[in-house]
Amino acid sequence: MPRAKPRRDQAAHKPWPLEQRPGFLIRRLHQIHVALFQEACSAFEMTPLQYSLLSALAVRGTADQTTLAADIALDRTTTTGALKRLEARKLVERPVSDDDRRARVCRLTPAGAALLNRIEAAARDAHRATLGSLSKPEQATFIALMQRIVAENATRNAAPDLAE
Repeated sequence: MPRAKPRRDQAAHKPWPLEQRPGFLIRRLHQIHVALFQEACSAFEMTPLQYSLLSALAVRGTADQTTLAADIALDRTTTTGALKRLEARKLVERPVSDDDRRARVCRLTPAGAALLNRIEAAARDAHRATLGSLSKPEQATFIALMQRIVAENATRNAAPDLAE
């Protein structure tokens, strides 16, 4: 039986090198940033996600868990788990809402606000280190381009919230 000839367009295509793929580079950059954040903030025993939650609560004052999940662009299940860990450390309060017994209203505790204040300089250092190999104009351009991509894809999520 004769072998089928490979199609010319298939034979001409080579695998796309990882170092040229935006998704791969974004994932690697995230890994690098998390490592830099952990180095800079290890004394605070805080993840970037927890830092984002505390920061969002500092801006809002109080918020339900669904709103916080939307603020930090994460699913509710993961957000709730992180909030429970922050509550166990007495950094966040999560009482049941008076208006909706199924919801919890979250707010920073004084200890949470104090920790957020103490971690801020180290967290900013980690963010600066992430972009440290770029010039100041390149950093501004890079941030602006990321903001544009995020804004233009604001309704896209990685996966549906399985808790719904």
